[in-house]
Amino acid sequence: MKITLISTSSRKNSNSLRFVSYLRHILTAEGQHEVSIVTFEEYDIPLVGQGTVKKDSLTPFQEELISAWEAADLVIFAMPEYNWTAPPQATNAIHQLGGPAFKHLFDNKVFAMAGISNGRGGRQPALDMTTVVNKLISFTHSYSIVSPKLYESHETDKNLDENGHFIGHEVYDRTARAFLDYTLTVAQRWIGIPSLVEK
Repeated sequence: MKITLISTSSRKNSNSLRFVSYLRHILTAEGQHEVSIVTFEEYDIPLVGQGTVKKDSLTPFQEELISAWEAADLVIFAMPEYNWTAPPQATNAIHQLGGPAFKHLFDNKVFAMAGISNGRGGRQPALDMTTVVNKLISFTHSYSIVSPKLYESHETDKNLDENGHFIGHEVYDRTARAFLDYTLTVAQRWIGIPSLVEK
């Protein structure tokens, strides 16, 4: 399975990057998946109303994001919680790529959401992004699914080191692996069943 892990924090060495690096360690250890990471550290998507993403003149960051996303069967977003919601870069990227030019990014995919916090939080950005992505799947008449199981990465910096290696409480590792196992099961079922609907 091709899996793209997207860290939507623009901060260098962010907790979101720690989390997706941790997931990559788990996934690559199994040796069954092709895994890529995209980080928003070089984010340069214009704000809605102030510009658009043009397919024929993508920046290096936009090319990396779109190429990794379109190649994936499963896309997992890791989003830091900013004032009880998703970061503006994440929602802006979804809004900018949610039109006809990039409709294919929302077709034949499985999406999963994780909210990242250095305290006790993370649920709301995952819920907010689930709502928006589900709406875009519907709006673009695409055939994709958002996995219903969210993950809240609490006290991320206490549980994962800067390279994404687990160093914390066993509950964190157990629940994160349960999230990943569930997500992979949903993805395997979704991409393994031929579409019964004529497009």
